[in-house]
Amino acid sequence: MPSRDLDRMRNLLLRAEAIPVDPEEDFCSGYVDLMNNLSPDDAYQLLLMKDAGLIEGEDANLGFFRIKNAGHDYLDAIRDEGIWKKTKDGASKVGGVTLGVFKDIAIAYVKQAVTEKLGINLS
Repeated sequence: MPSRDLDRMRNLLLRAEAIPVDPEEDFCSGYVDLMNNLSPDDAYQLLLMKDAGLIEGEDANLGFFRIKNAGHDYLDAIRDEGIWKKTKDGASKVGGVTLGVFKDIAIAYVKQAVTEKLGINLS
């Protein structure tokens, strides 16, 4: 069984977010279709993201899903390459963290960036 792959999860979310809405489809569902070029490892990561409440869809493991608000929040926290790298480095120093703690680390780095760039303390 594959292990959780945070890089793969991030890439899947970024790919899904970049897919334009097709006006011919039922765009109200917000579902995207990543079925093309979806590996078994990708499918497993989608199932894990579904379990975590980041995405939803009956066929999420096949690549047909929508990103939930929690998934967008997670993606916004890890979108920046610098924050992504710091978050992964920080988590590796601990020896492994849950997805929730990983997101918390990313959010802490986002807050730090806001303080540095805007002079606003969000603590």
